[in-house]
Amino acid sequence: MEKITKEKVRAFMPTRERDSYKGSYGRVLFVGGNEHMGGAIILAASAGVYSGAGLVTVATHPSNKAALHARLPEAMFVDMTDSRQLKHYVESMDMIVLGPGLGRDETSLAVLQTVYETVKSYQILLVDGDGIYLHVNETVPEPDATLILTPHLGEWRTLTHLAPDDQYDDVNLGYAKQLNAIVVLKKARTEVYCDDEVWENTTGNPSMATGGMGDTLAGMIGGFVPQFDTLKEGVLSAVYLHSYIADDLSLTHYVTLPTAIIEEIPKVMKEFSTDKHRRWL
Repeated sequence: MEKITKEKVRAFMPTRERDSYKGSYGRVLFVGGNEHMGGAIILAASAGVYSGAGLVTVATHPSNKAALHARLPEAMFVDMTDSRQLKHYVESMDMIVLGPGLGRDETSLAVLQTVYETVKSYQILLVDGDGIYLHVNETVPEPDATLILTPHLGEWRTLTHLAPDDQYDDVNLGYAKQLNAIVVLKKARTEVYCDDEVWENTTGNPSMATGGMGDTLAGMIGGFVPQFDTLKEGVLSAVYLHSYIADDLSLTHYVTLPTAIIEEIPKVMKEFSTDKHRRWL
């Protein structure tokens, strides 16, 4: 098992080209947030925007539109219950983050099925939260995209039927291959299963045990991946910096809120970047 360290993430961090534009940094669609859980998809999309994604669109329940625009004016809105419109937006994206606050009812299932049926092999699909539940418990088409799954330990047990005592690194890696996915297994020391590699995070603390933390991580991965040289580097860097920021905040905060992490993302990315002293002259 390899360790995700500060030195590695510094080496992974990309440098922005002087003549680049918003299209250079990824078109990302966040799908989720039913009428009861709009906060989850707003947190995820906020993390994506603050992580530097060039264009962010949020497909969510119409009841969340006002809150989304009030909290995150940088994001565009689409009604996720309009399957024709949802399909149109999925087709134009580099990456889709599906699941935060999605819900588990028939409407939620229809949204997931539309996304799964539409994504193409050149796109990246991250499935989180309720999306994982539906992925496991419902009959859904196999998505034709590079797949990232971000389960917590309970969701991983549902995906694999492995008891906690049976979740050895090599066993988990085998199941990740069966699922044909990169797996980000969220735990005290989050593990990433990617190709034939197993990575363990070296940051994280108990102050992070609060609602919305996983949504924020999913959003960071969604924002990072289109910008980094490789998918693996984007995933590993998001996992590390999510907890690295929380470690710093925990020195002065008993509970680390996801919104506090989100606000720090651009500054910490700059600190890790080799162009941190550039004045863009």
